[in-house]
Amino acid sequence: MNSKKQNMTKLWSSSYQLLVTLMRVLFGFGWLMAGLTKITGKAGEASWYQYPGQFLTDYFNAALLKPNVPEFYKTFIEQFCLNEVLPFNYIIPAVQVILGVFLILGIWILPSILICMFMHINFILSGNMNIISLTLYTSAFGIMMNLEKAHRLSLHRLLKSKRSGKPTTAPALSEMSEEALQPASVSLP
Repeated sequence: MNSKKQNMTKLWSSSYQLLVTLMRVLFGFGWLMAGLTKITGKAGEASWYQYPGQFLTDYFNAALLKPNVPEFYKTFIEQFCLNEVLPFNYIIPAVQVILGVFLILGIWILPSILICMFMHINFILSGNMNIISLTLYTSAFGIMMNLEKAHRLSLHRLLKSKRSGKPTTAPALSEMSEEALQPASVSLP
């Protein structure tokens, strides 16, 4: 009975690990595709690079007209974003591609997730609250809450183990000796 319980625990742990890794990879793929479609253009649409600043200027002006955009964010758009459209035009897609690659490979996961969340907050504040943005934002929190598992099957962990010379996996509980599992005894004077 005990081995059956251990097998179920291992199965659950492996399945959960696979789910977190899949979530990280799919989240990264979403960011990669978002950046690539801005760079190359969607089917039948021009890319951001083909007509620099046009899409973002229209986007920011539309955000200023939306009633659900907070006043402080409208001021930010008017005073800063509209004056810096061209840098944003090139930076946003490039950052999306870089973050997507980092997340897919499992490199710098926490900084990548934090930057993704910052970009999502700006997207939501500009009046674009929809099911996709909520799903992506929730996925980012899910990955952050399981950061250790998100690192487990990653290039970061592989490179870290190569540098330190340690194996990439810890010994299973069943492989550890009885002595290692016993609490350490402390003798007081």
